[in-house]
Order: sequence, then structure tokens, then C-alpha cells
Amino acid sequence: MTEAARPTVFLDRDGVINVDTGYPHRPEELALTPTAAPAIARLNRAGCLVIVVTNQSGVARGMFDLAAVDRFHAAIQERLAEHAARIDAFYVAPYHPAGTVARFAIEHPDRKPGPGMILSAMADWPVDPNRAILFGDKGSDLEAAVRAGIPAWLLSSDTCDLDAAVSVWLERLAGAAVPDNTR
Repeated sequence: MTEAARPTVFLDRDGVINVDTGYPHRPEELALTPTAAPAIARLNRAGCLVIVVTNQSGVARGMFDLAAVDRFHAAIQERLAEHAARIDAFYVAPYHPAGTVARFAIEHPDRKPGPGMILSAMADWPVDPNRAILFGDKGSDLEAAVRAGIPAWLLSSDTCDLDAAVSVWLERLAGAAVPDNTR
């Protein structure tokens, strides 16, 4: 039996979940944005899938490797667990055409604004595309979502109140599921 399609939130990483300090990759330097943990916990309680889609061009640039990215993601999970929150999956695009690591120094459809990571996640997980959204802090995040056929919400990188945005989206989602009996 196939798992039923679920509402899904795609999240950019740097600037949305963690403070973007410029190529963050060391667990000891991890700082979550102020509302990331409560927002993700709220999504988990609501039964949503939470999937991170993140460009990590520091890998292509030779600044750190994929193992460092995995360690950073493990640290994010540990920090979120302290707040009864979790990410269901991380999708990483380690590519950049100006990179110095040959195998990653390419333009790749996974690299946002390409939709590759989102489309892969939709193939791998029981995502309901009619109840999916991407929250990001850059135009490339929004463009990737549009190319994947889902809506997006631009968060201000200055205030990045993910929890407020998630609350509004969940209210809209609940409202869409309720039949309109007012006519």
C-alpha cells in the first residue's frame, strides 16, 4: 500500500532555518533563526512533511565537502530535536559553474533556481503538490518553486519570521479543506 500524499513544506536552509553567516558548515557555529524550531515543530504536529532544499556551492568551491554538509545537517536535527521538531529530508545541490571541484563545477538542474531538488523530493516522498509550498529568502528559491509547480513565500532575510508565515499557511490550508457552506 502506498502512503497517502501529505501536505509538504519545502524550506531553504541558510537564512531560513539557520543564520546565514556566509557558507555555514561547522556544527559549532550553527545558530538557528529565532522562529525556525517552533515553525518546524508546528509543521510536524500538523502532519506535514518538512523537506530542506539547499544550494551549497561551498562544496563546488572547495571550501568544505559533502561530509561537512551532512555533519551540519545532523547538528540542525539535534538542535531541532531539543524543541520536538525534525526535518524529514535534506536535498543538497553542491554545484556551481564557477567552482574549483571539477565534478561539482557545473550548472545543474538541482541548483536553484532549477527545480531539480524539489522534483526529486516529490518523486521520493508522498508529497501532495496541491498542498505544498516553499519558504525561502531569495528570488532563486521562489523561481525553483514556480518551476516545480508549487507556490512559494518570500521571507525577509532581516526578520525571517518563519513561524508567523507557517501559521498563516496552515490556516489557509485548513480553510481550503473545509467546504464552503456559506452560500
